Amino acid sequence: MQEVIIILVFAVALTYLGYRFYRNFSKKQAGCGKGCGCTADTKMTRVN
Repeated sequence: MQEVIIILVFAVALTYLGYRFYRNFSKKQAGCGKGCGCTADTKMTRVN
C-alpha cells in the first residue's frame, strides 16, 4: 500500500512539472511573464 501512495505522489509531481514546463515554453509572451498586468505585459497604444 505504501508503494502505491509513493508512486501516486511521484506521478502527481511529474505531471505538475510537465504542466509547468509546457506552460513556460508553449506560449510566446512579451513582458515579464508573471501575468501581473505590468506595462510590459499589456499592449498599449499611444494616442497623441
